[in-house]
Amino acid sequence: MSKRIARLRPVCIACAALVALIAAGCDVQTYDEAASSFYENAPPPAPPPNPPDPPPPAGPNFGPVFSEIQAAVFTPTCATASCHSGANPPADLNLEVANSHAMLVGMPSSQDPGIQRVAPGNPDMSYLVQKLEGTAASGGQMPPTGALDQADIDVIRQWITDGAVDDTVQPAAPIRVASLSPAPAAVLDASPTQVVAGFDRDLDASTVNAATFVLRASGGDASFNDGNEVNVVAASITVPGSNPASAVFDLGGQALADDTYRVVLAGAGASFIMDQDANALDGEFSGTFPSGNGIAGGNFVAQFSVATPVVIQPTLADIHANVFAPSCAGCHNPAGSAAAVGIDFTDTATTHATLVNVASVGDAMLMRVTPGDPDNSYLVHKLENTGNVGVMPPTGMLPQATIDVIRQWITDGALQ
Repeated sequence: MSKRIARLRPVCIACAALVALIAAGCDVQTYDEAASSFYENAPPPAPPPNPPDPPPPAGPNFGPVFSEIQAAVFTPTCATASCHSGANPPADLNLEVANSHAMLVGMPSSQDPGIQRVAPGNPDMSYLVQKLEGTAASGGQMPPTGALDQADIDVIRQWITDGAVDDTVQPAAPIRVASLSPAPAAVLDASPTQVVAGFDRDLDASTVNAATFVLRASGGDASFNDGNEVNVVAASITVPGSNPASAVFDLGGQALADDTYRVVLAGAGASFIMDQDANALDGEFSGTFPSGNGIAGGNFVAQFSVATPVVIQPTLADIHANVFAPSCAGCHNPAGSAAAVGIDFTDTATTHATLVNVASVGDAMLMRVTPGDPDNSYLVHKLENTGNVGVMPPTGMLPQATIDVIRQWITDGALQ
């Protein structure tokens, strides 16, 4: 063997050993001349694990019971200030806590009288479900702020399938009135179609009739003590079989005239309302529900009013008849307390003559009425309380809608 081959053999043997170590997966230290040190050549890092599956979407946070649906859906989403609450709710449907069960279950829809708002046991034929799912015959899907998740609607469907029961704990006290629609002391701008009373337990339907559920008009004077009151005759008075804890006084399409009305639910006397265990109504009402003083017996009495807004046209004749004559002429006439001012609201002729293009006594820089220019008419300043001597009429500022009609009359030329 040559000397050259002898010198190479140890090197080859060393290389072979190195290859064997690498193949076996052993760490090898390599000398770095620049750093005058050894470093380890570790195996390549393992690939990152697959990301975990996303969590399933959260389901409804309420169950198929009335109290939870009320708290999770009706109260925050429906019974808002601009929707199904207050004295004049849309479609005569109040979904506030005290009213919603009585106003929903077994009640015919005002938009589709052939179907109940909630038909116990039948969600497909419940108008509430049809409105929530956007399948109702009239109107848009509810709520208008955006459709509920179908999972939430399914919970409401299940509650209806289970009988649409009110799970509120029934008290041990005598039966009481739990709600009334229209609400006590409400002022309605249109006649209601029915009066609905809700109770805190099921009624003996045979005790609810024209003698025990009474609606009475005051006779136009808001008083019920002078003998001119008139009882309103109902088309029907019923306790719905689908909601026996409510009673409905149906007006049958008749419109109530502008007046004050009193609702009486009898708990005493020759005839009175009872529950299914023959307990008499505990009716005394002090302004908050439920009614009663804890003792069976006593009438429930509450009032509401109907006051249809008057539509005033921007003409002097209409403004005089609806504003100047009733609110101003008592002082502003030749014999009145404001005669010295020189404004006479006795009739339209004197009204026009003493207002239009006549300099104001209160502010000589302005005319009382400047045709075409309501902002520079002293009359408007007085009505809107921007004048320098107080608001008119002194009994209180007119509604802005009424002032706007007067403004329009002036804008149109303040014609007689």
